[in-house]
This record gives sequence, C-alpha cells and structure tokens, in this order.
Amino acid sequence: MKHGFLKTNLIIILLLIFSNMVSARSISLDGRWTLRFWPQPETPVTAPGALASVKSRTIPATVPGNVELDLLAAGLIRDPMIGANVWDMRPYEGCQWCYARSFPTPEFQREKGQKVFLWFGGIDCLADIWLNGKKAASVDNMLIEHSFDVTGLLEKGAGANNELQVIIRSAVIESQNYTADTLAIKGASANIESLHIRKAPHMYGWDIMPRLVSAGLWRGVELRVAEPVRFEDVFWMVTKTDAKKRTASLMVDFQLKIPFEQLSEVRAILTMKRNGKEVLRKSERVITHASRFRISVKDADLWWPRGYGEAALYEGGLSIVDGKGNVLATDKKNIGLRTVALEHSDITTPETPGEFCFKVNGERIFIKGTNWVPLDALHSRDYTHLEETIKMAVDLNCNMLRCWGGNVYEDHAFYDLCDRNGILVWQDFAMACTIPPQTDDFAQKIKTEVRAVVLKLRNHPSIALWAGNNENDASLGWQMSDLNINPNNERISRRVIPEMLFGLDPTRTYLPSSPWHSQASHDSGEWDTFLPERHLWGPRGYYKAPFYTDMLAHFVSEIGYHGCPNRGSLEKMFDKDFVYPWEKGTFKWNEEWQTKATRDHEFSSNRDKRNDLMIKQVKDLFGEVPADLDRFIFASQSVQAEADKYFIEFWRSAKFRRSGILWWNLRDGWPIISDAITDYYCSKKLAYYYIKRVQTDACVMITDAADGKHPITAVNDTRVEKQGTVTVRDLGTKKVLFTGKFTIPANGKTAVGYIPKSGGQSMWLIEYTIGNAKFTNHYLAGTPPFKLADYEEWYRQLGIKRD
Repeated sequence: MKHGFLKTNLIIILLLIFSNMVSARSISLDGRWTLRFWPQPETPVTAPGALASVKSRTIPATVPGNVELDLLAAGLIRDPMIGANVWDMRPYEGCQWCYARSFPTPEFQREKGQKVFLWFGGIDCLADIWLNGKKAASVDNMLIEHSFDVTGLLEKGAGANNELQVIIRSAVIESQNYTADTLAIKGASANIESLHIRKAPHMYGWDIMPRLVSAGLWRGVELRVAEPVRFEDVFWMVTKTDAKKRTASLMVDFQLKIPFEQLSEVRAILTMKRNGKEVLRKSERVITHASRFRISVKDADLWWPRGYGEAALYEGGLSIVDGKGNVLATDKKNIGLRTVALEHSDITTPETPGEFCFKVNGERIFIKGTNWVPLDALHSRDYTHLEETIKMAVDLNCNMLRCWGGNVYEDHAFYDLCDRNGILVWQDFAMACTIPPQTDDFAQKIKTEVRAVVLKLRNHPSIALWAGNNENDASLGWQMSDLNINPNNERISRRVIPEMLFGLDPTRTYLPSSPWHSQASHDSGEWDTFLPERHLWGPRGYYKAPFYTDMLAHFVSEIGYHGCPNRGSLEKMFDKDFVYPWEKGTFKWNEEWQTKATRDHEFSSNRDKRNDLMIKQVKDLFGEVPADLDRFIFASQSVQAEADKYFIEFWRSAKFRRSGILWWNLRDGWPIISDAITDYYCSKKLAYYYIKRVQTDACVMITDAADGKHPITAVNDTRVEKQGTVTVRDLGTKKVLFTGKFTIPANGKTAVGYIPKSGGQSMWLIEYTIGNAKFTNHYLAGTPPFKLADYEEWYRQLGIKRD
C-alpha cells in the first residue's frame, strides 16, 4: 500500500513539474561535481584566478547537495545527526567552497534566435558564478531560483567543452560587513548573523533545529535552451466563483518574449481540459508582448479544501501559433477554480469580538491543520521526505498547512500535492522572530525575493494567504517591551511586501505578521490580549490552564506540547551510552539529550531547560515521573496526545466562534526532542493517532463540564448534513453513560446531549456512527493527577493500532 502511494504520487509530481515549465529543452547538470574548500581569507576568493593563492582541499560532490553531505561521504566528518556531532560543523562555517564541473555545449540554433540559460534551483548562498573563466553572475539569496543568459559565454560548437565554477563565500563571515539594527540584537543569540543574509533563518539555530549553517547547490542545475518565442509568465487568476450556479470567471494574463516582426502575425490559443476532455477554447491575435484573456466557465467543477468538496483541477493550456499552424510556444498548468479570502478584524475584545475566518468560494471553512517546518536541516534532502509527510497530512485530514517563516520556500512538487489533496497553504515569507533591516539595500533584496516567489507560486490554487513573517511583531514584546515600540512602523512587512503583492497577486489576503499586531491592538495598551490570531506557547504548563482556555482569539496558528520520541528513534539519534539514563544526577539531562533540545550553539544555555518540559508536563498529569525509559516515553507521549487532542476539540467545539487551529507540528526535520507528533524518522508518537480521531470531517466529542454537566457536541466540516448515533461508556466501571442520535447541519455543529459531572477519574469511550461509517473517540474524565497505571489500562481498551 505504501509503495503504491509513493509510486502514484511520484508520477504525479513528475507530470506536474513538467506541466509547469514553459517550452524549453532542459539539460540537467545534476550529479557528480568536484568541491574545493578552504578557510575564507580576509579578502575572500571571488574569481577562479585567485584559487591558486589559497591552500584548499578537493573532494567529490553531488548536486543537488549540501557540503556537509559531501564531507560525510569523504569521511572527513562524523554523522552530524548523531548525538552532539553537529557541533563538529562549526569550523566549516568559516570556509569558502568552489563547485566545479565541465559540460558540452548543447545543440542550439544561435542564428535562429535560440538562447541558452544557466538555471539554478537553489544556491546557498553568497556566490560568484564563472563560465569558461568569465563571470556569469553573482547571487546573494538561497531562497529563490536564479537564471542567466549564457549564450555568449559558451564555447562555440555543439559538444565543445565548458568549465563551470560556483565560488561560495562564508555567510557567517560576510554578515560582519553589515551593521545590525538595535531592534534586532538579542543578547547572545546567533540569529543576528542571519539578518542581512537571505538564508533559511533556522540554519543559525532554533528550538526545532540545530545550528547548521550549510552551503551548497541545494536544488538542481540545468541548461535551458529557449526558443525565440517563449512564455515568460502565465497567470490564471480566478476572480469570481458561484458554487450554486457552478460558474467561474477568470483573467488569464500572459507575457512573451517574441521578435518584433512576429507581433500581429501569431495567435494565442487558450484551452481548458477537465479529466482529459476539452471544455473551453479561445483564440486571439497577439499584438503586444503582454495580454489578457477574460473567460467564463459554466458547469464548473470548483476546487474545495478537504471535507468541503472535490479538489477539482483543470489543465489550462496556452499556445502561440503562427499563420501556418506551427506551434511556437506552449505552457500548461493545473488550475483550480476557487476564490479564497481571509476575513479578519484588527482586534477582538469581549465587547467587539471581530473575526478571523477563511472563506473558499464564499463558504466559511473551519481550519484544522498543522505547521509545515523544514523537512530537513540539509535541504538538498527535502524531496526524499516530501511524499511521506504529505501522506501523513492527508491521513490526518488536515485542510491547511502553514509554511512557517523560518523555513525555505517549498518547490512546486509540494504545492502540486496540496493542490491535488485539497490542502490550503498559509505561506509565510522567510523571516522569523526578529525585526529585519530597514535599509534600502535590504528592501530591494526582499522586493526581488517576493517577486520571484509570487510569480513562481501564484497559480497554485492551494495557496490561501501570504503572511509577511513569523512572529516579527511579537518579538518586539519579548525584547523591547519597556519601549512599547509600534510594529506598524516596520518598513518591510507594512510597506515593501504589500506594495509588491498589490501588483503581483491582488487575489489573496496579506497578513503583515503572524500573529499580527495591528494599530488597533497596539493602541489598546494590551500587547497580545486582543489579537484575533494567536500563537499559544506561554508558560507551557497544564494544557487546560487559563492561559489556553481564557484567551479571546478566534484562530490559533501555533500551539503544541512536548512528547518524547519512541525508543527506536532515541537509539538512532544518540550514541549508545547516552540513550539511558538521561540524567546526570536528578533529572539533569546528559550532553546529547541537551544537544537534541536544541541549543543555538554548543556554548549556549538558552534551551538547557527545554527537555524539562517533558518532566513538568508528565508530573502535571500523572503526579510522578517514571524512571524506567519505556514508561517515561509512554507517559510523555500520553500527555502530548491528550493535550493536542484537547486543543483541537476545544477549538472545534466552539465553531465558528473559533475558526481554526494549526497545531505544532507534524514532523521533525532533524533527530531532536520536540513538539512534533512524528520524528525525523517518521516514527509516530501517540499524538498522531489521537489527532487522527478528532480531525475527521464529522466528529463527536465531549468537553469539560459547565454547570455540572459535560456537553456532547457533534461538529460537521462538510457541506452536507450528517446523521448518526453515539454511545458513551465508562472504561473503568463499564457503565453506559449515554446513547442517542443526532443530526448535524451542513458546515455546522449540534448539541447531542449531556453527561452529569462526576467526582471520580476515568476514561470515557465514545463510539459513534456517521451514516455507515464507525468512529471512536474518548474523554479523560476527572482532574489530575491520574495514576499512570490506570491510564495504561484505559489506553489498552482504546484499541489503538500503532504502526
């Protein structure tokens, strides 16, 4: 079953990658390269002629790749994923790297206007590119693609030999060339090194990632032979949908490269196909390099997120045809007919509640999903984890993934899978937890980045929202609270990005930061009390504490709970002698457990207490902390599972007063101890199975007692009325506590009944049907501390089958 899923989706990914490419012949330069490296001198090497002046070492390299993987393959380092070996990488942060390879000149017709472009999917990060001893370009952004016309730099004649070199400077050393803004300095935090450098922020150390300031050609490299007539950009922009009438309106914008003499002599032909059948065709004469089709689609199959309908896709095609019927250029994309918007207020108070709710095709959507964090600290391996991770998101019935701002931007394959599986994407721009530089130079870097990212991704129907950053607004409250600085004066998120989006993508809502501190919120004098959308971390105490239950927000986009990985994963990520015991003294974590916490760098102590979250949270629920490793793992995972389940039910049971929850997080991108519900090795913690039970389209749940009785609530996140039956029994006493029938309106909820509050402790099993399908849920009744032995027995009766 697993292999069938992977094979099917691999075919889908390959087809979609090719369908999103304009007409061009591509020649891969992936594979074996050579890699030279040396400590960066005071004057860095930026040209091949200077290589002779440095003492370097040469090893084989693989592209796409990261330098650490090549060092490991050459036997020069220990595996950085194991124990505390990641700190061995620190000396290499100060190195320069030179990737080199030769290739033959491709066949192309220069005299007929064909050009050859050198395309890089990702260069990390500050690099000078040389072809045959001549400079082709300089780049300074890891996060976007780069393409350069090298037609004039190639050796003449098909098959002639060419020498390509990419010389990369040390991002850590180069960061010293910039002056750091006062608002961005955070004591001993190493993240200050990242501010002016457009690399994935997590690389400098995060609570979910080790410090691993990598370098490399981390995505593919190609030669692209381009025709004289070619599409530069095509944008299928859905402007209106009507779900009842099944209609949609679109504007299809296209821009060409075309010789002047061919203007007015060619036609643009637009087609739309659904399941291989052509449903629309239009044609018009091309009189300028940029033009627009306006089209209406009848009997339209609209695109819906999971639960709300089919994620219907059309094949949209554009061709340029000359008077003789010759096709000069083609472009094909998969199109989803939908409108998407976030309706939100600036502030939410008890007197003026406001809102924060996503709408697709005019329908309110309750969001249940997760945060999408780096798939791997070494991003050349991202693709190896993609299918399995999306498979888990689908299995958990997530209808949204939030692409967190400390990450890279995912490639088309990720969005293609979200498009096909009905998963909305909340897309942060790649900035997180600090105030970015306010200079003209940095603003220009962000303009370039936003343009590249939006033009690349805006056709994907899954993308629901652009967000300026992760927690930049909030960071002013952490670091500069005494000064009460207004985040709305921040230039990048308030002016630079929205000005770019105004011209590039007027169809989607823009949120300046997550969470967003609006002017109204700032003026209230309460830093985060009145935010409509929140990240709920706080004291990380008992999961039913007032910090979680008394907040006013409609939407929580980050919330989670620590859980220890399974023993098999611990044995993979630690050296044998460090797996157990974990303590030196009384619950003082050994060096490798501390490293996996994770710390910013080897000498940091800022997360030395992070593993203590597991100790504290186990003690809160069970009153004791087992000394036996296996029982400790079970106890820790049980607390995480109960907490995550409670958070989701707390939000769903108040639909639409609360409109969505994005829990943290689905999978680790490195072997660590964290809030993820599956670890780096895709080994599932107990929370995975609990979450799966409470994220079904229609769900019956029991919530905490009010006025002496526990409400039984049924929620329906579909556009079809649901009917069912429910039985609740006490797993301790075996007594049936409730039986009943219910009807849930489309996209609504209903009160099924009540169970009187009792003073004891137990677990209540909820067995319910929706139509002919059977489901199971549970409720942990009573107040902690519970006896771990009792919980173990109740859990056994739940009948959960773990992978």
